[in-house]
Amino acid sequence: MVLETAVSGCILSNGVRLSEQRTICSMASEELARKLQSRLTTSQEAEPRPEPQQSPVRPKPQEADAACGDSSSELSAKLTRRQDINEGNAAPRLTRVFNPYTEFKEFSRKQIKDMETMFKQYDTGKDGFIDLMELKLMMEKLGAPQTHLGLKNMIREVDEDFDGKLSFREFLLIFRRAAAGELQEESGLMALARLSEINVSTEGVMGAKDFFEAKMQALSVGSKFEAEILEEKEERKRQEVEKKQRQAAFKQLQSAFCS
Repeated sequence: MVLETAVSGCILSNGVRLSEQRTICSMASEELARKLQSRLTTSQEAEPRPEPQQSPVRPKPQEADAACGDSSSELSAKLTRRQDINEGNAAPRLTRVFNPYTEFKEFSRKQIKDMETMFKQYDTGKDGFIDLMELKLMMEKLGAPQTHLGLKNMIREVDEDFDGKLSFREFLLIFRRAAAGELQEESGLMALARLSEINVSTEGVMGAKDFFEAKMQALSVGSKFEAEILEEKEERKRQEVEKKQRQAAFKQLQSAFCS
């Protein structure tokens, strides 16, 4: 009995010691871990940290596109319009109403009316445009026939709306560019402007024989435009007076027969 008690006491004593040893080892491990962690943190703080490289600022897509957006959109619209015309899918555009007398001030009213008469003469379709075939007929009658490609080039030079034909405004642009020296000497448009001087300059400003000389004289006379308008008003008044005189004479003759 005494032996069993001694053995059990010894076993209990050994168990307590083992537990104490484990506790001491655990505390020592934790202390060592804390010291290592502290030393690692200190060494990391002491080392200089490389500064992060800043990536170059790239322009936003909207800012990059804004530089060429206006010009590219206009060109794209023209190309799309041209493609629709070629494929026959283009919607008809409304004809822009303009006043030739105010927009083309370098020409006299008489010259513009002569140009309009010439335009209507060759507008055989009566649609307000001169197409390729009508332009071909015009150049043949003027004595300067053009090839099919030459006629297309003539229209292309002044065709602002890309419809493949000439409006009256575009027809006037031919004479404006010819007078300004913007047309090539041997181009079809220059031939048209020169040959049509017969219809324009015969009763030009101050009876000038040359079309471009008449243009320069028109520019030098600042009140010519107003004087022509006043002259037209006086002419209408004179016609009204003559009409009333004829009516009065007819009434007198009628009363003489009735009496």
